[in-house]
Amino acid sequence: MGLLDGRKALIFGVANDHSIAWGIAKAFHEAGATVGFSSMESLIERRVRPLATSIGATFVEPCDIGSDEQIRAVFDKWHAAYGDVDVLVHAVAYAKREDLDGLFVDTSRDGFATALDVSAYSLVAVTREARPYMHAGSSVMTLSYYGAEKVVTHYNVMGVAKAALEATVRYLAADLGPEGIRVNAISAGPIRTLSAGGIAGFRKLYGPFNEIAPLRRHMTIEDVGNSALYLASHLSSAVTGEVIYVDGGFNILGVPTIE
Repeated sequence: MGLLDGRKALIFGVANDHSIAWGIAKAFHEAGATVGFSSMESLIERRVRPLATSIGATFVEPCDIGSDEQIRAVFDKWHAAYGDVDVLVHAVAYAKREDLDGLFVDTSRDGFATALDVSAYSLVAVTREARPYMHAGSSVMTLSYYGAEKVVTHYNVMGVAKAALEATVRYLAADLGPEGIRVNAISAGPIRTLSAGGIAGFRKLYGPFNEIAPLRRHMTIEDVGNSALYLASHLSSAVTGEVIYVDGGFNILGVPTIE
């Protein structure tokens, strides 16, 4: 018996086979879950649908995460096809490329608003639309990063957005806890993904990571998938409002040094 046998999971944000969200999808599928996908329309046919097909998933819907109407339409279709939502994964973030370079003080008003809307408010939006179809035991999760807690060079406005996202997790957990719905975040170490490529200096951040983190290795999308599986299953039945670090222990260090 798989940990997620009989459970249904809807995942927002798969971009390609290097996406953390894809690592989560694979872990859910291998644990017996029915998995569905929603992503940017431009990515659906070329990237997302072939991945979905590879694990036998048939629910693949485009969505502009900035549109409440499109989010609602995705959940209407999901409910018509599968009924309830047992697991909701929010793996969406965006900031303008120019705001992920240079100084944070130079962030534009529009760039700040965009990053906060897409990267943080969208969790509120998708959770609100999912709520009518969720039940006691349902699990919501999102993806954060250590830049929400400490300053990471060039992470800039995305760090502020992730800090807002983590606060959002806590407030949603408090709102939905009485209904038995859990809300958590996973804060992964640096992983080579499409979005990470947009951060100036990412290679310098990623390169020596395996020489600094206590576990002395880089993280993988499979590592995150395993922790997501825990959050999606009954094994985390009393865990909500938390940020789970999947970073090889990097976050516990005070002054990281390369030996």
